Parts: sequence; C-alpha cells; structure tokens
Amino acid sequence: MSAFAISANVCTKRNFMLGYKYIFMLKPTEKSKIISAHRLHDKDTGSAETQVALFSEEISRLAKHLKKHQKDNSSRLGLLKMVAKRKRLLDYLKREAPKRYEALAKKIGLAK
Repeated sequence: MSAFAISANVCTKRNFMLGYKYIFMLKPTEKSKIISAHRLHDKDTGSAETQVALFSEEISRLAKHLKKHQKDNSSRLGLLKMVAKRKRLLDYLKREAPKRYEALAKKIGLAK
C-alpha cells in the first residue's frame, strides 16, 4: 500500500470523526444559490434572512442524517446549536422587521 493510500484512508476516517461540520457543510455552489435567492441587495451575504435560509438548509440535511443514525450525538448537538441560532435570528427579525419575517417564513416554509 502506498503512502498516499494510507494518508487518504486516515484523512477519510478523521473527516468522518469530526462529525456534522465536515460531512454536512454546504458546497460553495449550493451556498451561493441559497444566498442569491434570499439576499436583500447585490452584495448581501450576511443579512438575517440569508443566515436563516442557510441554517434551514443545513438543519434539514442534518435532520435527515439523524433519522438514519439515531446515536450520532455529536451531530445532534450541532443540530441543536444550529436550531438555537436560527431561532435567535428569527426572533430578532420578528422584533425588528415583522414584514420581512412574515415574507421569510412563507418563503422558507416555517410553520409559525
């Protein structure tokens, strides 16, 4: 077995053991599609709407993974953290701009 094959195997195992962050990260093309669909203006990458949309996509992927792997507690912890962050962003948006919140909830399909 070559050194490259061994290092690739170790790297794969390490990546798997890192949990949800490595396995479930959005690819740059997927991320840019979500950002372009939810941005407020041309250079917007960090508005509350954009962040909520990105979190929602990652949450749905992670939830699907956890249905298959119920004992993956590190991914479950990551999911809970993401849900809490999304909730804080949604609460902020609801408090500061209720119209934008309603539009986002409809667009993403949040049950509120």
